Amino acid sequence: MTATVTDTQVEAVRAPSPRRPWRRNDKRPGLGTYVLVLALSVFFIGPFLWLVLAALKTPAEWSALPMKILPAVPRWDNFVHALTDMNFLGYAGNSLFLATVYSTLITLSSAAVGFGFARLRAPGKGAIFLIVLSTMMIPQILTLLPTYVLFSQIGLINTYWPWVLWGLSASPYMVFLFRQFFAQLPRELEDAAIVDGAGWFRIFFSVFLPVSRPILITSFILSFTWTWGDYIAPALLLDLDHTTLSVAITAYYHDPNGNVLPTVQAAGAVMYILPVLIIFFLMQRYFIQSSVSSGVKG
Repeated sequence: MTATVTDTQVEAVRAPSPRRPWRRNDKRPGLGTYVLVLALSVFFIGPFLWLVLAALKTPAEWSALPMKILPAVPRWDNFVHALTDMNFLGYAGNSLFLATVYSTLITLSSAAVGFGFARLRAPGKGAIFLIVLSTMMIPQILTLLPTYVLFSQIGLINTYWPWVLWGLSASPYMVFLFRQFFAQLPRELEDAAIVDGAGWFRIFFSVFLPVSRPILITSFILSFTWTWGDYIAPALLLDLDHTTLSVAITAYYHDPNGNVLPTVQAAGAVMYILPVLIIFFLMQRYFIQSSVSSGVKG
């Protein structure tokens, strides 16, 4: 017995099945997602808000039990004392100088290393790249003492040269970001430049760097915030006259009896944090672009 298939049955098989409404990809987040995001936002912004409120209190309100959340009368003069009780702008200039120099150098050096891993051919390149990535698992605290001994033996203590050398040595994380981004670009870019007679250095600076602006900005901002917020390295390598703002805030702001003024210290910490927050909010779209454009690629 032979079964016959009609034209109507064939067309039914060929016709695409209608999409079910519960499989739509444009489904909006539910209420639980919004509640979770709101809770995480409060969790992360809570310490900064507490610091701002502490900067507006009097020492008595700071030490009162039970602790009052809001100050009775905001003490804006705490910010004035934070600026005038020490050379706030001078130490901020030291932090700005170190962060800018280090961020610029480490961004360029990491981009150059990432370009080499992504576009150049060499034996053992994959193994070397894995070794570079494995260094990210070494805690920085383990290298502080050997680093201090090394810099002291070559006479670089109380100078800014350690940050220059660190900047020239590239960052494994930034190398990974640049390598992933450069590996996704088409091979025709350097082929056309090679036909025009360009060398690898010119290809790197004239072709690849201009198209990697989101990664460059992301690397610079991350490196800047790391250096701006670093406390251990300046406290270890610099004296009080050449140190950064993070160390100076903890060293000053005392009353005549030598007791710490916590409210003035909190005001100084708020002004210390604000530049980084402003930079992040202005440049956050570049973080999103870099996350998309440097997706993991083998």
